Amino acid sequence: MKLKQFTLFILLYLLSSNFIIAQSDISMITHSFNRASYNPAAIARPNYLYLFTSVRSQWNGVSGGPLVINIQASQFFQSTNSAFGISLVSDKIGVSQVINPMLTYAFKIENSKEWSLSMGLSAGVFSRNFDGTQFEPVEINDPSINYEVDRIIRPDANIGIEIQSPHFIFGASSTHLFAIMKPEDLFLASNHRYAYAMYKQNNLELFNYNVGVQMVNRNNLTVLEGSANIRFKHATGLSSGPRELFDLGMTYRSSKQMTFLFGINLFNDFRVGYAYNQSFNTGYTFNTTHEIMLECRIFSRSSSTRQLGQKDEFWYH
Repeated sequence: MKLKQFTLFILLYLLSSNFIIAQSDISMITHSFNRASYNPAAIARPNYLYLFTSVRSQWNGVSGGPLVINIQASQFFQSTNSAFGISLVSDKIGVSQVINPMLTYAFKIENSKEWSLSMGLSAGVFSRNFDGTQFEPVEINDPSINYEVDRIIRPDANIGIEIQSPHFIFGASSTHLFAIMKPEDLFLASNHRYAYAMYKQNNLELFNYNVGVQMVNRNNLTVLEGSANIRFKHATGLSSGPRELFDLGMTYRSSKQMTFLFGINLFNDFRVGYAYNQSFNTGYTFNTTHEIMLECRIFSRSSSTRQLGQKDEFWYH
């Protein structure tokens, strides 16, 4: 694709109100599996070490399309009702690349069988690098092209809250707090607000399921999303309860995009997932998105969750 066409494509994607809030905030279509990508309170999972990684290839068929890599690790400590986490996101699009490392802390204010309330804070840096030497223009002497190398580094922070009961999850968060009340900038992230609600059912013999809604807002742009996931189980006859086998899911966003999800439990505490995203916007139906993720849980020996067995602790908590 020619340089001018590709540049125009990027600008339209970033600025159009018809698209989901994209590269100005790291967007992962598997977020329903790992809400910590935008809400730091979500790392307050019961007593285990949680490892997550995903790779997202966007705008397939477009040279220089976004490639997002997301790596996270978090650990909850029952004795202090606290969780600590670390994350690193790399988002490369064309000649620009974002690196966003963060440290996260979450505290579970209440922890009971009826409900729990968690609050979380992430802090780190947002770095965007622009390498003009990678341009391959049709006209080398085009005065509108910037061949310089530029890097911008700014402090970054997210904050969030999450409430859980045996069957419901409610959450709200705000990302890129240092961008609040600041004008839009193609080189820096904008402040985003998230709110979501989820209903989950774990007590059925042959499958679990969850349905949810989410709202994302940035300035005057709001995107709504509905999601549904079903996870099939195998009855083991053991005291630990049935074992989850695989899951199917679907999401639809008001930005005219639909995602299909599939996951399989290779082991009790190790999952592999795949997501396919399709846009129904005119002119963009051929530019699909693919995402692959890996999840792993390592329980501590004294984990109360391990003693209760998987009947009370499934993947999407």
